[in-house]
Amino acid sequence: MSMVPVLIAGGGPVGLATAVELAHHGVRSLVVEPRETVSWLRPRAKTTSARSMELLRRWGLAETLRARAPLAVSWSDEAVFVTSLLGREITRIGGCFGLDLVGSDLAAEPGQQAPQPLVEEILREAVGDALLTGWQVAGLREDAEGVTVRIVSGDGEEREVRAGYVVGCDGPRSVTRAAIGARYEGRQDARPNFNIVFRAPGLAERMPHGPAVHYWVLNPAQPGLVGRLDLKDTWWCIAQGVRAEDADPVRLAHNIAGAEIDVEILATDPWTARMLLADRYASERVFLAGDAAHQNPPYGGHGFNTGIGDAVNIGWKLAAVINGWAPAALTATYEAERRPIAADTIEAAAANMATLAPELADPGLMGDEAEFEKVRPAVAEAVLRTKHSEFHSLDLVLGYTYAGSPIVADGAGERLPHRWLAPGESLYDRLGRGFSVVGDRRAPGVAALIEEARELGVPLQVVDLPGEPLTLVRPDQHVAWRGEDPAGALRRALAHA
Repeated sequence: MSMVPVLIAGGGPVGLATAVELAHHGVRSLVVEPRETVSWLRPRAKTTSARSMELLRRWGLAETLRARAPLAVSWSDEAVFVTSLLGREITRIGGCFGLDLVGSDLAAEPGQQAPQPLVEEILREAVGDALLTGWQVAGLREDAEGVTVRIVSGDGEEREVRAGYVVGCDGPRSVTRAAIGARYEGRQDARPNFNIVFRAPGLAERMPHGPAVHYWVLNPAQPGLVGRLDLKDTWWCIAQGVRAEDADPVRLAHNIAGAEIDVEILATDPWTARMLLADRYASERVFLAGDAAHQNPPYGGHGFNTGIGDAVNIGWKLAAVINGWAPAALTATYEAERRPIAADTIEAAAANMATLAPELADPGLMGDEAEFEKVRPAVAEAVLRTKHSEFHSLDLVLGYTYAGSPIVADGAGERLPHRWLAPGESLYDRLGRGFSVVGDRRAPGVAALIEEARELGVPLQVVDLPGEPLTLVRPDQHVAWRGEDPAGALRRALAHA
């Protein structure tokens, strides 16, 4: 029986990110994933948030993603609301998804439009031979010393792998969630949706609306949203309110475009939005992350980005325990910190979903010019009023906090406030892979923290900012403590009794 410190069930972006985080701290893992290759016909998520990009920067992967993304961050930060792709413009919203944060002190990285398959491919490359494809986790048995995991290949061969810990990133039908006796709580939206990926040569050149992240089509006959997957001829579309049994993909593409364009359907995918949260995230040695733990509607672009946050949180904690500089109790704080974030994200995404293209569409928009101009101001006002928060959610993306966590001091828990120290040099770039103390290194508390770190065997980086108060920063860039007297701060941050 093979042995591995951490086995990760599922090699989507969250499972891969967990493996990258563990490797970042020198811990081996095995990612078990049934898909041999990544399919570009199911683009899924398309927004990598500013926070996820900061974490990719931390792993040295942000520039790789930007270089390979089909749409540069400079392409657009606008959502345009139209009667059809070839029709009239109603209004537009700028500064979407943190795509306008280039050079801003708010973040080390702006957001990036990139299809999920590209993110997965880059993470697969980073994980390397830790990824086992063509196999899936079929069951597991947990005991006091570890977890015995049964994996099955596509042709039915079975093996057992012994792991110290398991992270379940195996999606909505999670085997790991069932194995620890957890279950989803929540609800499903009643409205159907129908995704289409299509090729439409020459469509972009005919459009009058210019570049955009999304085009929201407010045609009552076929509302939906659409965007470009690349700067060639490939597009994605969500036809809202369409059941699979009623869907004619070519007709839907024509309706969204507003003309009988030349179209080749590449893929279709019916779905309904779910607002689900696991009632528990962990046992002693098995942890849930990503869709195995939570599902939310896609509106706002929070889906896999929330899972990346899960991956980093459980990843650094497992690494600290495995590397011997934290007690096992540290991993018990994962659920306390991440489950409330998922609950807030589900609530925000559900609020965004309350008003979609069908609710915003008005028959008058499709009339002659006089009818259009009569209703356009009211529709535009409704768009700006109801959709602003969907596209401007930095308070959730960058502002979530672990305040109240048992390993966070009073008045701490937020992401370390970002700043640029020099052109292109982020404060985050100076942080260590373990803990960091940021502030004036001459302050008495620095020596105390260095001594405490030495006693505990904790890697500690000192980031000297003359004249600045002291801040103890965790490996995930969140503040564990700030003040003058750090007595016991590092012990608390690592869940020492």
